[in-house]
Amino acid sequence: MTVTTTEPQPYIPALRRFYVSLAPYAYSFIRFCVGAIIVRHGFPKVFAGGAAGLSGFLAGKLHLEPALVWAWIVALVECGGGTLLAIGLFTRLVSAALVIEFAVIVFIVKWANGMIAFAPTAIQPGFPGLTAGGFEFEMLLGLCCLAFLFGGGGKASVDQMIGKEF
Repeated sequence: MTVTTTEPQPYIPALRRFYVSLAPYAYSFIRFCVGAIIVRHGFPKVFAGGAAGLSGFLAGKLHLEPALVWAWIVALVECGGGTLLAIGLFTRLVSAALVIEFAVIVFIVKWANGMIAFAPTAIQPGFPGLTAGGFEFEMLLGLCCLAFLFGGGGKASVDQMIGKEF
């Protein structure tokens, strides 16, 4: 018995060359987008005084001391690490730090809120029983970072260009 496998054919055959030429960059595109999203969350913590506000949360809810030092670590991991992730430099090291951060956010900070996207009340804005701040977004970012930890920077990364990985 001979089993032959064929790749799926595009519905529009003329697009095949386009898909084939861009497919190697899909992973890097996702890495860049995830890094840019993380930078967006870290930037105000570094440049707009957000680390001071975060330190109050870290001391009060998580009992982390010295809270300001931890707040700056989080801010730098998000802003600097997100930038490095976006360009693909030290991808595995940065991804490891981000996986740890997102694991803390998901399992310690937001776990009690659940996955709001799947809550029946989430489709009714203003519903009094709706608890804001589910963990699905942070879980997605953390799992993407876990994939980057396993897979490295990908084809369009500084790591690939210099031929070294951390």
